[in-house]
Parts: sequence; C-alpha cells; structure tokens
Amino acid sequence: MAIAEDLAIIHDPETDQAFHVEQHGIDFIPESERWARPRDLFGMWGGASLNIEYFLYGAVLMGFGFTFAQAVSLIVIGNLSYFLLGVCSLQGPDTGTTVFGVNRAGFGPNGSRIIAIFNWASQVGFEIEGLILIVAAGLVLAEEGGLRPGTPAKYGLVIGAVAVQFVLPFLGHATIVKTLRLLILPFVLLFVGLLIFVTRHATTHGVPVGASWQVYFAGLAFTIALSGLGWAENGNDYSRYLPRKSSAKGIVFWVFLGTAVPEILIMILGAATGTWLKNISANYQQAGTVFQKGTNVFQPFFHQSGLPSWFVVLFLVFCILQLFAINSLDLYSSGVTLQAIGVKVKRYQAVAIDSVICLGVTLYVVFNSSFTTYLKDFVDAVIVWIAPWVAIFLTDWILRRYRYVPSELQNTGKSSLYYHKGGIFWPALIAQLFGMAAAMSGLNPTFNVPTWMNPIAAATGSDSFTRADFSIFLGLAVGSLVYVALAYSKVRRQADAQEELLKTEGVL
Repeated sequence: MAIAEDLAIIHDPETDQAFHVEQHGIDFIPESERWARPRDLFGMWGGASLNIEYFLYGAVLMGFGFTFAQAVSLIVIGNLSYFLLGVCSLQGPDTGTTVFGVNRAGFGPNGSRIIAIFNWASQVGFEIEGLILIVAAGLVLAEEGGLRPGTPAKYGLVIGAVAVQFVLPFLGHATIVKTLRLLILPFVLLFVGLLIFVTRHATTHGVPVGASWQVYFAGLAFTIALSGLGWAENGNDYSRYLPRKSSAKGIVFWVFLGTAVPEILIMILGAATGTWLKNISANYQQAGTVFQKGTNVFQPFFHQSGLPSWFVVLFLVFCILQLFAINSLDLYSSGVTLQAIGVKVKRYQAVAIDSVICLGVTLYVVFNSSFTTYLKDFVDAVIVWIAPWVAIFLTDWILRRYRYVPSELQNTGKSSLYYHKGGIFWPALIAQLFGMAAAMSGLNPTFNVPTWMNPIAAATGSDSFTRADFSIFLGLAVGSLVYVALAYSKVRRQADAQEELLKTEGVL
C-alpha cells in the first residue's frame, strides 16, 4: 500500500474519535484504524510545549547562578534531546502498540513489567507537578480577587483540579490531540504579549560572573531531563495511530519542530523573566514553599512584574487550562503503563485509578513540601532510571534492524518469540541495573547521600552547590554498552527469527 493511501485511511469513529471514550489500551491498533499523519504529532506536541511549566523551568535555571548567556546555551543544548523523543516515536507505527508494549521485546514480557513500574511512577510524578502549579495559580487568583482561601478551600481546589484533569485522558487519544492543537494559537498570542512586557525589564548582564562548569553540568542534567529525555517514554503511545509506512524522517521532524523549537523560545523567555523576578528564579536549593509562609510561585506576576492585572489574570486562567491539557498526556500514558504492568483494567479505568493516587500525593505535597524541592528531587529520581532505559530500548531496536513482530509483542505467554527465560531477558535487566548505578554515581542530588553512592559527582566539588552532574551521560553510555556486551549475539539471532516470521505474515 502506498504511503498516500495509508495516510488516507478512514478514521473509525468507534475506536478513536474526539470527545468519545477511546476503547484501545495497550492492544494492537489495526492499520484500518490508524487515522493520524506525522504532522498531527506537531499539533499535539506543539500544544503541549507552549506552556507555563517550561517558562518556569527557564526562570528556575537563573536560580542556579547562571549568566543569561549560560542559561540560553543550556536551554538550546538541553532541548536538542527532543531528537530522542522523535526517535522513540518511530516504533509505534511499526508495532501498533504503546512504548511498554514494544518494550516487551527487549526486556521480555515480565521484565518489561518491572521497568513499567518506574515509568508509571514517573508519569504520576509529572501529573502531580502539574497539579501543584494548577492549585498555586488558582490560589493566587483567589487571593487577588479578595478571597483568603484556608485549608478547606485548598483541599477543595486540589480535589476539583483532579476531577477536571480526569476528563481528557478518560476520553483518550483523539480528544487530547484535538484539544492541544486548539490551544496553540491563544498561547502564542499570550506569550507574545508577555514578551513585550518582559523586554522592558529583563537584563542580560544581571549575573556578571556566572556559574562554574560543575554547576553548568548540573543545569544541563536538569534541562535535558525535563525536555526530550523526560518525554521519551511517551512517544509511541501517540505515534501508534500512524500507518506503518509513515515517513520516519517526517515523524522525527514534526516531533522536534513541535517540541524543541517552541520550548527553547519559552524557556529563554522564562530565563529573561527570571533576571528580574527573583522570587520565581530563587535558588532551587533555598527556595521557599509554594503554599507556606505566604509565598507562591505566581505571586510575583501580580506584585513585582509591572504587568497589568488584567493580563496576569487572563494569562493564569489560560495557564490553568493548558496545564490540564498537558497533564492529560501524562495521565493517558500512566494509564496504558498500568496496563503494561499487568493490572487487568481497561485504559479509562486505569486513568481513574491514577487520578485517585494523584489526589493523595498532591495533597501531601501541597501541605508538606516545596514546588522547587519537589521538582529537583523528582528530576533526580527520573534521571536514574530513564537514561539507561532509553539507551537499552534504542540499542535493542537497532540490533533488531529496526523491526519487531507486532503479533509476538501482544503474546505474553511462553510461546512468544520475546518470552526468553521466565519472561525476562536478563541481559537487559542487568544492563539497566548497571546503567542506574552509573547514573547514580554521577548524580548531584539536592538531598544528602553518602559519597559512596555518587563518587564521581562527589569528586567534582565539596557539596551539592558546587558539584557537577554527569548522571544522564553515564546512564546512557553504560546502559547501552553493557547491553551490547551481554545481548548482541542473542538479539541478532532473534532478529533473524523476526525476519522469517514477518515474511510468513506477509509484512516483508
């Protein structure tokens, strides 16, 4: 079938239609139901990238002590990691399933469940991050409106936010794609308006000396983890609705265009804002809490920015809407990941389970923690597992000559080509453990750990304020190298078996 014909496949309204409940979960998407095109990924990811979170990440970077030029270089280099998201979206059209359906090939059906637990926890963590910001924006709007929300109001705001957040991922893929695409234009206009105000106050020489090379690497790890690397485990959850013969170059191009380009611009705008709104860019190691002692990450927009109140209100209202839409991506992926772990529920039921968990954890963080502390600690936890996993996932894909057998991915029994011994491919799990140990050895966390846990980072400075962070690079390198050393011959033989099966099934 020609690519043009593939792209013209009629969208089946019973399976994945906007504002209808999607019935598919981690199961295989037949060619007849793959309605999307590569450029549809641009609309979805573009809508997700134009948001307040990345603006705040840029402002937080200034709290590391960087000059504006250092921050800009970090933002550009860090966002090149979105190539990883593009490449980690190429398996979906080939296999018709989610990323942790594909992951069964490299780790085995049971081994993949173990890694899926890490991913599920990460997705829930990103959801909580978004909910914290939604509640913070809601509280500051209420306060500026003359209200004084107490503890009951905060509880109500969190519960209401979780309830609203539930809607889009419950409905599913097509609804999320359409909603995010619709949000692009209003956010472009709002950020242009913010840019006009920012240019009056921002300075490019507020920090004359800048941070050391060690802190630069810490900022780079922070930026990479919150950009392409942090989204890499989501790519195939959305690209699986593309026809099998979709252009690989087109997929990578549209994903990168919809993510890296707008995010670079938004983060630079955030960094520029952080040069004069110090309460936003307060050092992440020393920042006050969002909800305690009268501080709120959004309050400087009203009291220190010089922005018209009407613009701030409009901006924060749209930010809340956008955060709900972005959280839907995480909640959708956490739902299908819960299925991959082995929980016997439908996709939309998994979304309900995750929403309840998010509610409990968000309430704890809102009343007992700090947004900036939560953000940095959470990023550290994500880096340790995701860097080696991405390396193993892509190395395995390359060794398999960029192919899988979709029917075998759906077969989790002993008869599956990918079952291995006990449903676990031990070389992959061993490589994951070595990669995580390597990532931890180069990690510079904000919390204190014994130096034997991060000896490489500890050797670069006396404390967490002066140490470098090589965690991502060590995790990627060690995970890939150990996997090649342990699995090369076995995976290549399995790749030959894949070829024969694909020929038998008429795919090749």
